[in-house]
Amino acid sequence: MALRINPFSRINNDTGFGNSSNSYVGRFINRDGTFNLRKEGLPVWERVSLYHTLLNLPAWKFFFAIIFFFVSINLVYTLIYLALGAHEFQGILGTSKWEVFKEIYFFSTETFTTVGYGRVNPVGDGANLVASIEALNGFLYLAVFTGLIYGRFSKPKAFLKFSDHAVIAPYKDKMGLMFRFASFKDMHTLTDVEVKANIALLVQEDDKAVYRFYELTLERSRIQNLPMNWTVVHPIDDDSPLLGLNEEDIKAADVEIYVLVRGFDDVFSNFVLKRTSYTWEEILFNRRFVPMYRETGNTTVLELQKLNVTVPADVKKEAERLG
Repeated sequence: MALRINPFSRINNDTGFGNSSNSYVGRFINRDGTFNLRKEGLPVWERVSLYHTLLNLPAWKFFFAIIFFFVSINLVYTLIYLALGAHEFQGILGTSKWEVFKEIYFFSTETFTTVGYGRVNPVGDGANLVASIEALNGFLYLAVFTGLIYGRFSKPKAFLKFSDHAVIAPYKDKMGLMFRFASFKDMHTLTDVEVKANIALLVQEDDKAVYRFYELTLERSRIQNLPMNWTVVHPIDDDSPLLGLNEEDIKAADVEIYVLVRGFDDVFSNFVLKRTSYTWEEILFNRRFVPMYRETGNTTVLELQKLNVTVPADVKKEAERLG
């Protein structure tokens, strides 16, 4: 059975996902804001930017990469030194192969970092040549990773957390789709904040299932400051593509809400943005968000632990109130 979409809904062909895409599997946007897309057709070395990848790795992966590279490159140089022979060095105290390996490995680390303690030092031409090349590599290593670390710390970031779920619940005299987000870092307040939301729906056209994209009209799409949380509301009115759809309908339509938030951060003196999405599995019916702030003395406390907390919406009571 074909899903009937409100004909007054505003189609958005500018999402970048195509005008009537039917080639997507899974979600369009991952929860962390990355695009659910893999590129093929060119060699890996042409598709992958090492610098961009290292800038965007999670912190633990980035520092693991630094340590892994440091250990690996010194192992390579150690094997080269061992291939030249231990007689190319003086000051080695170890007698077993393992002890010699350890001393040359740590000589390599001292050369690579230009620490150069000096007890073990090269005397042969081959070892001296390799050590000079290694010292140059060490300078480059420190320069590159210092730049990467600075780039990661100085890169503008939107420190925003989105609610795990969106909700559909009574809103004023109608129903509304709602989600919320908050700035979770101290001393991090965005200004001139703008949010956009679009919805993807799987519909039947000419006996073929295709995705159509619609712009969601928001009660408020821009605020001047974001010191607290912001509950974004899409009223399900006569122009909404969600008008008349129930829980089974949004499941059949493989609904996904795409969210983009953009604001100015005066710390970085630059604009930052954050993306996320909500699939039909992450949309809760007849639930509402609880308030996530309280007042204590002369201060307002933003309770970030309540960002995802919802409670049942009293639909019956709301209907009676509206008469």
